[in-house]
Amino acid sequence: MSVYVDGLVNGPAVFGRRASRQWCHMIADTLDKLHAMAARIGLRRAWFQDARSGPHYDLTPTRRSAAVAAGAAELDRRAFVEVLRRVRGAREARG
Repeated sequence: MSVYVDGLVNGPAVFGRRASRQWCHMIADTLDKLHAMAARIGLRRAWFQDARSGPHYDLTPTRRSAAVAAGAAELDRRAFVEVLRRVRGAREARG
């Protein structure tokens, strides 16, 4: 598996013009896989966040369900952070 989602968290977030009270993150082993999954579930490339914390998309509950249905792995917080650290480390090693 190469695309991952963490659990939904409660808190206000804005997605384009819509607000959501729950959201999560989607990451992947590579940017190509991340962007491909994003396109598959209908996300705009402009919503990509290449934050210091790591490259990701924020997902609403509906988009999270779509990502899981399309093959994304659901990870608990600990496992998600481990993958995120690995992804960040690989990007930093490439420069």
